[in-house]
Amino acid sequence: MSIRKKDISELEQLSYTDLAYEIIKEDKKGYNTPSLFKEVCNLLNLSEEEFEAKIGDFFTALSTDQRFILIDSTNWELKENHVVDVVIDDGEDDEEEIEENEDDEEESDEETEDVLDEDDYSEDALDDDINEDDGMEDLTIVDEEEIDEE
Repeated sequence: MSIRKKDISELEQLSYTDLAYEIIKEDKKGYNTPSLFKEVCNLLNLSEEEFEAKIGDFFTALSTDQRFILIDSTNWELKENHVVDVVIDDGEDDEEEIEENEDDEEESDEETEDVLDEDDYSEDALDDDINEDDGMEDLTIVDEEEIDEE
């Protein structure tokens, strides 16, 4: 039986989202939120004031109800009418991508070797790096034996 031909006492027993579901299923088209809620209000003989007071809750209910899907940020439709494509990645593309990344790394390593020279590895250069103000001057080195004695 059509949702629009049911008695109002039967309709009042259904939730707004159940009514919306039946409307979209029967009409086989999507509705934006105000139009869909207007249809629900017309079925239940709700006033304009009730429409304005409850439309926010209606939108929230549609958003959380798993039977509905929002298409193009405007129209509510039923999920059951839409096919979801499941893509299974077989990993072949990943191998090619890894090989490309390895090639890039080799090239960047070669470029780095050209930039670095032996002076960068001298003890003076390393000491300068270590002695820079990095907050480590207050640290003391403790042997394991000292810890065991405590």
